[in-house]
Amino acid sequence: MKNYEEFNNFEEIIDPQYPRIKCYKNNDSIMFIEPNFYTQLVFLKDYYRDNFDKIFNKIIEIALKNKKVIFTADFENPVVYKDGFIYREINDILAELKLSFDNKSNPDSDWKD
Repeated sequence: MKNYEEFNNFEEIIDPQYPRIKCYKNNDSIMFIEPNFYTQLVFLKDYYRDNFDKIFNKIIEIALKNKKVIFTADFENPVVYKDGFIYREINDILAELKLSFDNKSNPDSDWKD
């Protein structure tokens, strides 16, 4: 399984229901990082070089505030289904930071040329 190096400072836990999905504990909060969310995050690491620390810190802030978070690429079709958890997409994080990203290469995007 791929190492999510940005989360190395957090305790990784294995959820028996989703053993292949990365799950981390940070203080008393639990966060699942779905693979497609992580792919988007890695892309933003290059796209927003100067703001990536703010983006990552916002992810951690959301996890600490809400205690149980599933970071997903699509909250309507998540990989992980857990009662009591909230779902957050990469655009939720960017919106809180007043940043945006339009993926014009996405065939489902409304922003096609």
